[in-house]
Amino acid sequence: MEHSSSPKGRRSSLTQQLVAEFARRIRDGEIQSGEKLPTEQVIIRESGVSRTVVREAMSRLQAEGLVETRHGIGTFVVDASQPGHSSQDQSSIGTPGDAVSIIELRLSLEPESAALAAQRRTPEQLDAIRQALDELHRCTRQGKDTLQADFEFHRQISLCTANSFFTDVMSQLGSSILPRARSGFGNIALAHAIDDPDIQRREQESIYEAIAHQDRDAARAAMRLHLINSLLRVRAKH
Repeated sequence: MEHSSSPKGRRSSLTQQLVAEFARRIRDGEIQSGEKLPTEQVIIRESGVSRTVVREAMSRLQAEGLVETRHGIGTFVVDASQPGHSSQDQSSIGTPGDAVSIIELRLSLEPESAALAAQRRTPEQLDAIRQALDELHRCTRQGKDTLQADFEFHRQISLCTANSFFTDVMSQLGSSILPRARSGFGNIALAHAIDDPDIQRREQESIYEAIAHQDRDAARAAMRLHLINSLLRVRAKH
C-alpha cells in the first residue's frame, strides 16, 4: 500500500485504501454476501497495516452498509437478500417519528460516549476528531450534504471511548441512516438541517473543546445540549 508523508495523512490514506480494497472484493464477488471477512489479525498480517487502520476501515465499511459486525463471531458481508437489507425496506420506512426516535436513542448513548472520549482520548484521536469536524464545517460552508461528515465526527468520538460497543452502535446507526438518506430517506436527513449554521458550529466546537481539555462533565453536557437542540430542530419542522 502507498504511504503518505504525515502520520495522520498516512493513516487516513491506508484506511481509504483498505476500504476500497474490501469494497472491490465485495463488489466483484470475491467475498460473497453473508461470508465472514478475514479476522483482524489476518488483515493486519496480509496488509501490513495497524490495528487502528483495520478497525477504522471496518467501521467505514459498516457505515456504508457493506458489512455488519456480530459480537464474538466476526464481521460479515451484508446479505442483501435477508429481511431488513432490501432497497425497498431502506427507502420506505422513513418517517418524522423515525428521525425523532433515532435522536432519542443517541441521547441515551452519545453524552456518555463524549464523556469517556474526554477521559480516554489520545492526541492522535483528538487530531482525528478535529479533522472530521473541519471537514463537516467545510461541507457546511460549501453547501454540500453534511450527513456523512456529521456521522464521521460522531464516529470518531465513539472511537475514543476504547469501548467497541459504542463504536459498533454508531456504525450500525450509520449503516442504517446513510443509505436511506441517499435513497430519499429525507426525514432522517432533517436531523441535520441547519437553520443557523453558526449555532450548530458552536455546539460542535463546544463538544470538541471539552474533549480536548479532557473535561468529562463538560463533554457530556455539550453533547447532550447538541442532541437536544437537534431534536427540537427536527420537531419544529413537523
